[in-house]
Amino acid sequence: MTTVRMTIPDDFILGAAASAWQTEGWSGKKPGQDSWPDLWYKNDRHVWHNGYGPAVATDFINRFQEDVQLMKLAGLTHYRTSINWSRFLTDYENVTVDEEYAAYYDQLFDALLANGITPMICLEHYELPGYLLEKYGGWGSKTVVELFVRYAEQVFARYHPKVTRWFTFNEPIVVQTRVYLDALRWPYEQNTSTWMQWNYHKVLATASVVKRFRELGYPGTVGCILNPEVTYPRSRAPHDLRAAEIYDLFYNRMFLDPLVHGVWPPELLA
Repeated sequence: MTTVRMTIPDDFILGAAASAWQTEGWSGKKPGQDSWPDLWYKNDRHVWHNGYGPAVATDFINRFQEDVQLMKLAGLTHYRTSINWSRFLTDYENVTVDEEYAAYYDQLFDALLANGITPMICLEHYELPGYLLEKYGGWGSKTVVELFVRYAEQVFARYHPKVTRWFTFNEPIVVQTRVYLDALRWPYEQNTSTWMQWNYHKVLATASVVKRFRELGYPGTVGCILNPEVTYPRSRAPHDLRAAEIYDLFYNRMFLDPLVHGVWPPELLA
């Protein structure tokens, strides 16, 4: 057997990724700042492994300085995480910033940059504010799209000198698929219409945020972190071919087509 040694190119992004709700914990969280994962945890703690969830997580919000040193030791050049929408604001209608939480991100970004690590930031990694879920039905409402754009404006305005790589969503299909299509996660409400509305509004929110980012003239890029699923038909039988087409349409092209080509798949247009 021949072993081939390969050198990692200098411009290769050697990073790691996490999210706010999966790492930070609830230290400093104020009343009314629950996100969807927080409400899921509070209402259904028994489904979490050993009852362990976002309340403590890895306590990154208090330990990020030492964690950044571990990132540096591991040779990371980039670190992707999210800003917790539900904690960045104290008033979601008037987009009032929680200064204490926002200052924590200033410190985190400064620490990353000082150690040669580029921050890559996602605006929503499942952290839909519980308030917006309960009042508007979450991403089922266009009002939430508009409020998301206003939240993004606040984030861009504050951090654009430190962050140039942005993302709107992480795996934008996941929450509504588990809640409204499969009904496997809280609040367990099987509703295909709601599932489709969430998909549509998340694509609309991404387009709206990208448009606003460009209008404001900030340097950098805005993308969306998708989780596409390679789809193969079980056989060459017509019904299997059709099933694969439908799966690919709803799980992949529904997001990829508008984000890459700027148009909806024609099959989704009635």
